[in-house]
Amino acid sequence: MPPRISLPPIVNTLLASSVLSTGLAQDQEAEDLLLNYQRIDEAMMHAPPAEDWLMWRSHYDLSGHSELDLIDIGNVSDLRQVWSVPLSEGGNMTTPLVHDGVMFIADTNNILLALDAHDGKELWRYEHESEVFDGRRQGIALFGDMVFVPHNDLDIVALNVRSGSVVWETSITTPVEPMQGYYGLRGAPMVADDMLIQGVTATMVPEGGFIVGLDLETGAEQWRFHTVARPSGLGGETWNNLPLEARSGGSVWNSGSYDADLGLVYFGAAPTYDTGPLLADLGIKGVTNDALFTNSTMALRPRTGELVWHFQHMPNDQLDLDWVYERQLDELEIQGRSRKVVFTAGKMALYDVIDAETGEYLESIDLGLQNIVSRVDSETGAKSINPDSIPNKEANHLLCPYFLGGRNWQAGAYNPNTKMLYLPALEMCMMAGLMADGRLLSTGIEATPTPRADSDGKFGRLQAINMETMKMTWRHRESTPPSTPLLSTAGGLIFGGNLDNSFKAFDAQSGEVLWKTTMDHLPSSFPITYAVNGKQYVAVVKGQPSTWTWSLYGITQELLGPETRSTPTPNGKPELVVFAVE
Repeated sequence: MPPRISLPPIVNTLLASSVLSTGLAQDQEAEDLLLNYQRIDEAMMHAPPAEDWLMWRSHYDLSGHSELDLIDIGNVSDLRQVWSVPLSEGGNMTTPLVHDGVMFIADTNNILLALDAHDGKELWRYEHESEVFDGRRQGIALFGDMVFVPHNDLDIVALNVRSGSVVWETSITTPVEPMQGYYGLRGAPMVADDMLIQGVTATMVPEGGFIVGLDLETGAEQWRFHTVARPSGLGGETWNNLPLEARSGGSVWNSGSYDADLGLVYFGAAPTYDTGPLLADLGIKGVTNDALFTNSTMALRPRTGELVWHFQHMPNDQLDLDWVYERQLDELEIQGRSRKVVFTAGKMALYDVIDAETGEYLESIDLGLQNIVSRVDSETGAKSINPDSIPNKEANHLLCPYFLGGRNWQAGAYNPNTKMLYLPALEMCMMAGLMADGRLLSTGIEATPTPRADSDGKFGRLQAINMETMKMTWRHRESTPPSTPLLSTAGGLIFGGNLDNSFKAFDAQSGEVLWKTTMDHLPSSFPITYAVNGKQYVAVVKGQPSTWTWSLYGITQELLGPETRSTPTPNGKPELVVFAVE
């Protein structure tokens, strides 16, 4: 079906011969806003204006940090809601993008909105016709005069930023037709070295996930990298001699980071859910059950998809511990030598620090939320596993974290100026390991959410880590867990949402709560900040919680009982909410 472009009441005719009329506003301010939109070039992507939020996590290093400081520790207490826009019902994990005063946001149910970032006035909207109604997406991408929008029917469209008209549309082909699982485009696309790069989620689908590189001007596929090793290729021997059609997993549902000097993009891949055939080592020489490239960091050439190096953080993952999350970049002094590094943590909230050029293991940082890895080899990064965490037929054990993770899709924020890393975390364990009629993965183990042995009833944590010393500095703890990723600003602030419906600003140096507002529904997206006409704004979506967020909300309600039930219940409507100092 063709796409629908719905027009607000202010739609008019052509503004200029080069601009389509579809979706353009007739009032002069809106016309000027769209016509004055500056084309985004490669130089701007590498050094984004502080006023903009040009990509999923603000910069290619995936820091989630803004250099804006108009809102700071001195005036954040005066932050007030200044406008809001209603959104659609449904789960989402969206990230608004802003350039030259125009905001683009992927609403759920395959809707893309272009808004005036000053007051939320709708400029145009695009509705993608599809039989797939799963509209959950982490984001979109901007480059040139186009906004690139992925959909979970595997279509990607490039839209003209001034009109919403379709420049090109492409559909990503799949190696097999899923019988029980599904493919999807959950993560945001990224632009690097004149390529549009998109990860593909493949849940319980034979042959697994992959990453594609598309031509920016046409959408034509230029390369494909499979995140489940092929039997005859690199890592082919790591799947217990399973044929290709019996291998699955390796979903890529986070965007990549990019180091232009090294010419590398960095992606992570999820584990497999079909763990049963990988549980036991076959004892055949040259064959392992490591299951490459699951739970790995992969460094690729963005123009060709060539694999330059890979590092597997957790081989043969039997507990869905998932190292798919953001790969953040910086230059740090390691053992007396300045190194470009990529650092990332899986669900265990255990960070690995890897040399960004070579893939050499350098260091690990354990936030103390897990008991599954008992030791990390200081030379190789190889992890020794607590025997109690291996699926068995005898008994359950208290394993930490719960399989939803000590951390999950809620990305951490990193301030490259202060070298401080901030991660939203969950303090929860599980009684797990017994192979019965369980619910976790194809191994079939039980996994019942359980407080930590030393729990004081506080399940939520915001952890600050000094990456120069690789030591934890402060932490903020509360009863309910975080519900959003974090946002860092040069104003000395960290913003984040929580399952008690709150959205807060923390002092980045101490963790003190400096400002708090309570919403009528769960804050549930990637918060951003931007500026228009010298005024800084902070934006977050409420009321579109992900499956993970809803699951965790129910679990904490049950475990905390009356204390949590006395907090506000999520009963409001989905909205994009924007704050400023008034």
